Amino acid sequence: MGLVVLGAIGLYLLISVAVVVGAIGYARKHGKKVWRWGGGAALVMYLIPFWDWLPTVAMHRYYCSTEAGFWVYKTLDQWKVENPGVLETLPAPSLAGSPVKYEQFDGGHGQTDTYLLNERFNWAVSQRDISRLLPIIRIAQEVKDAKKNEVLARYIDFATGNSVKDTVGPPGPLKFWLRDQHCSGGGSNQDALRKFRDNFYGSKK
Repeated sequence: MGLVVLGAIGLYLLISVAVVVGAIGYARKHGKKVWRWGGGAALVMYLIPFWDWLPTVAMHRYYCSTEAGFWVYKTLDQWKVENPGVLETLPAPSLAGSPVKYEQFDGGHGQTDTYLLNERFNWAVSQRDISRLLPIIRIAQEVKDAKKNEVLARYIDFATGNSVKDTVGPPGPLKFWLRDQHCSGGGSNQDALRKFRDNFYGSKK
């Protein structure tokens, strides 16, 4: 895949050079301003692959600064005080893993995988396309008390460079410069959420 991407980039550079040279030659032949035609052609060839780079970076930073983070609404100790002796009665998942409930929404631009940790707790992992135009995905993970429908902890992050609806199409691997898996500190927040989740698995029998 890497060789294919490098080959595509090399071919596009050659085409771009040819277009700019052709525009300059046309300008000279017809007495037009060379810098305007050459610069305009170069700008067009630049924008074809990179038009969405700056908007994507700007919107990613905006969402990261306004929505991303990790929050604990109720600790394990607090939950135990409200539900004495209950956690010890809950079985931990088997070696085969937790059962999963899969849901799509927003015409395939969103999906939620809900992992049933035990009879009481769920771990919901959601992804949703923020925009149909820019490749930005909103990621949300929650640990829930399913019986009370209560969120105990939440992690929100934003990734760029792909789409929930079309994970293999463009921009995908072709526009690798758009790819960013997390907001700043997002990886640490994800680890914190998963560490929190592990406390609610229950007791191994």
